[in-house]
Amino acid sequence: MIERLHTSNRMSKIVKHNGTVYLCGQVGAGDTVTQQTQDCLSRIDKLLAEAGSDKAHILQAIVWLSDMKDFAEMNAVWDAWVPEGHAPARACGEAKLARDELKVEIIITAALAD
Repeated sequence: MIERLHTSNRMSKIVKHNGTVYLCGQVGAGDTVTQQTQDCLSRIDKLLAEAGSDKAHILQAIVWLSDMKDFAEMNAVWDAWVPEGHAPARACGEAKLARDELKVEIIITAALAD
């Protein structure tokens, strides 16, 4: 069974299937990469909790930066957020994001919590 939460014509914020949680890409508010990453990760925490998971159950993360020069700044926030011993498989690349002011977008796939 597939369960979709917060569904619109374009997308669902959360899709659950076979014990796996898929989140749509999350962006954050703020002027800096640090602020946007912190807000983005806070949104991910809330969506994972709603789905019955948490950051310790993340399987994969895909991070898009509007400029790879922000890699270290984003990683400083990311590294403080990920629980020790629970780092997911992760990719990070540079991409033109949906709006010019966006600096980071993160896509998460996680397992449901036990």
